Amino acid sequence: MSTLPDSVRSRLVALGSDVLGALPAGDVPGVLRPVAKFAAAKRARLGGSAIASALDTEPGFRRRVLDTASAADPALAKALESGTAPAAADPVDVAVLAYLLRPDGWEAMVESAAASVRHGDDAARLTREAAAAERLREQLDAARAATRELRTTMRAEIDRVKAENTMLRRRIQETRERLSEARQQERDEQQDAGRELSDARAALRAAETEVRRLRTRLSDAEAALEAARRSGRAERGLGTARLALLLDTLGDAAAGLRRELALPASTLAPADTVEAVIPGSPLDGGAVGRARAADEPGYLDELLSLPRVHLVVDGYNVTKAAWPTMPLDSQRSRLAQGLAAVSARTGAEVTLVFDGADVTVPPPVAGTGIRVRFSPVGQTADELIRRLVRAEPQGRPVIVVSSDREIADGVRRPGVRSVEAVALIGLLRQ
Repeated sequence: MSTLPDSVRSRLVALGSDVLGALPAGDVPGVLRPVAKFAAAKRARLGGSAIASALDTEPGFRRRVLDTASAADPALAKALESGTAPAAADPVDVAVLAYLLRPDGWEAMVESAAASVRHGDDAARLTREAAAAERLREQLDAARAATRELRTTMRAEIDRVKAENTMLRRRIQETRERLSEARQQERDEQQDAGRELSDARAALRAAETEVRRLRTRLSDAEAALEAARRSGRAERGLGTARLALLLDTLGDAAAGLRRELALPASTLAPADTVEAVIPGSPLDGGAVGRARAADEPGYLDELLSLPRVHLVVDGYNVTKAAWPTMPLDSQRSRLAQGLAAVSARTGAEVTLVFDGADVTVPPPVAGTGIRVRFSPVGQTADELIRRLVRAEPQGRPVIVVSSDREIADGVRRPGVRSVEAVALIGLLRQ
């Protein structure tokens, strides 16, 4: 069987494997018993040599395989028994049946069929090789086409890289030129900075010289001023002595006049003689003034330094400009406390005037230099302020704080000064 073509041998082994799988265990040749336990596919693959050997040496087994093959093609089996092989029969089938049947001259039949199979195998191989060669030729053509495309692509890529290289070189050159210009500009700026530094140092030296000269002049001026102060102090000492002598004379004369007239001692102030409502008594309502232009707090502070000055304040005119969102009782209390502090600091007499007489709880007043008054029923705070000013003797300094121009015009006379509410507000906040 070793001289048979592979296709014939494979057919015989496959037939033997199928028959071996159908045999009873007692009919299985001894050489095939290990193989008979395998599955069908495994028998043909692993037990091929044993099956081929059993077909060659075991007539009974070969007969059973022949029966299976003859049943598949009885006409061919009958023709081979007569010693002839049909011309149109498959050489593989002829070789298989001749090998199994073994009629007279079967070796020649098998050899002839094997030659035909080999010839067919050679033709098939040549066909396969031709097809493989054609495929290789097509692959070669495709590779050549891909190579040409790749060459074209690479050329385009090379051209692009060359263009980019040219552009990069140009940019590098431009960058170098700009860098050179920047370095030159930096050197120029350093030179300019050096010149400016030299000029600044020269100016500094000149300024130091001028400062020294001015300090010398200042020392001379201070010495002259000290000499003038010493001379002025001497002159002021003489004037002060004369003024003290005159004041002592006037004081002695006033004391003598008081003794001669036998004037009784009195604590009554002119403002106490003006009819008004004292806090805690039944009150009625009135009008409210409005704030107008502001004045300087320093001006009011200077006026309060006058001797025996009387400060009359339009209460709501000040509080509604200073604390407009607070309740009226809080406004009154805050202003009264602030004016008490002003009276204690300056020694001024202070009268705080409010519209209306419907207040049952007067604002707390600390100290003796401040009084709080409300306008009587049927009167306004403006009228009460004018009557307070008229009650003062001519020549006594009186300050009226109100932004109401009618009040300012109504109290105008020698010794009376009107101050805006904002001036008092600023003084209270200092």
